Amino acid sequence: MSFRKRKRVPFRSAGELDAMAAAGAVVGKALVAVRDASKPGVSTLELDEVAETVIREAGAVPSFKGYHGFPGSICSSVNEVVVHGIPSADVVLAEGDLVSIDCGAILDGWHGDSAWTFGVGELTRPDAELSEATRLSMEAGIAAMIEGNRLTDISHAIELGTRAVEKKFDRHFGIVDGYGGHGIGREMHMDPFLPNEGAPGKGPWLVIGSVLAIEPMLTLGTEDTTVLDDDWTVVTDDGSRAAHWEHTVAVTADGPRILTPRPE
Repeated sequence: MSFRKRKRVPFRSAGELDAMAAAGAVVGKALVAVRDASKPGVSTLELDEVAETVIREAGAVPSFKGYHGFPGSICSSVNEVVVHGIPSADVVLAEGDLVSIDCGAILDGWHGDSAWTFGVGELTRPDAELSEATRLSMEAGIAAMIEGNRLTDISHAIELGTRAVEKKFDRHFGIVDGYGGHGIGREMHMDPFLPNEGAPGKGPWLVIGSVLAIEPMLTLGTEDTTVLDDDWTVVTDDGSRAAHWEHTVAVTADGPRILTPRPE
């Protein structure tokens, strides 16, 4: 008599998780350097150069550069751009801009992938709450990264996290449709795809060592987006501002482990 083996989210050994955390630490360092460089008058191309320098000086390689032809080491998504903004000399930051930076690095064959959103100078209250709501939704998803959960338990946790922050801030947030997190390891994007909303209890099981990139994207308006003619840049259909937060996270016996830590 045979039992069908339960499908599991891909998992790594303790040593492999440490190797991924080393790659993730490079990403965290690059993100902090980019945030520190984000001042009015600075172009997103200049931010890209900052990130690439940090990554290469750490002995790592930018995983985004050349990925399916993407030209940058970061995705720099400003205001109504949700994700996949191409760094450009023509996109110059201004006071009050809402900036989402997504960054990846490969170190010793392992990938780290992380994103965060911050303001250039002072943000408006809606924009500040949007970024905080996205961060809290990510935290809710991270908390569900425990042994014995299933893939969509994380999706459901992110969705519930978003609904909770809607009540907290008394405003609607759109959960961007069709985008989400993913498996990650020796490749940047691996199965399974992780939706940012949905019913719990479906999909592969989380086991010790399972790794996922958790990345909610919220807007101040619509859930609907369009990809621009450059085949990369994703913008909100109503022009509302968007935020994006992401960490690479592993399941451990001691609870979720963030593999993309940022130096304070």
